[in-house]
Amino acid sequence: MRMMKQEYMCPAGQRGFSLIELMIVVMIIGILAAFAYPSYQRYVQETRRTDGQAALMRVMQAQERYFTRTGTYSTDLAGDLNFPADPLESDEGFYQVSAAQCDGGATALTSCVILTATAQGVQVVDGNLTYDSRGQKLPADKW
Repeated sequence: MRMMKQEYMCPAGQRGFSLIELMIVVMIIGILAAFAYPSYQRYVQETRRTDGQAALMRVMQAQERYFTRTGTYSTDLAGDLNFPADPLESDEGFYQVSAAQCDGGATALTSCVILTATAQGVQVVDGNLTYDSRGQKLPADKW
């Protein structure tokens, strides 16, 4: 006797997903993506911001060590503080840190220094960060 292969027979009209069902699934995925993507972008931006904050803290620590030795802060990151460049690029490259006097004077040595992390590349949308030797961090909502 010959064995016959048994095939599954679908009832008429039930052979897969209908176009309406597929469109509903695509629409639901689109709605979820519309809410999830901006949230993800915000998260990535905040994560990149820590690169600038870390660079500011590293430079301020060097400034405080320099102040302990000399009694003044320096606006020359490469010369006085021995950083490889002035302005100093952050570790991930999303910010460049520079130093200036709080009162806007022109000398390299000062009794107050303000550090500015200037956003670079894709991080420009987030804006710059500042931190001064008096402990003021701006903008406050980004610290």
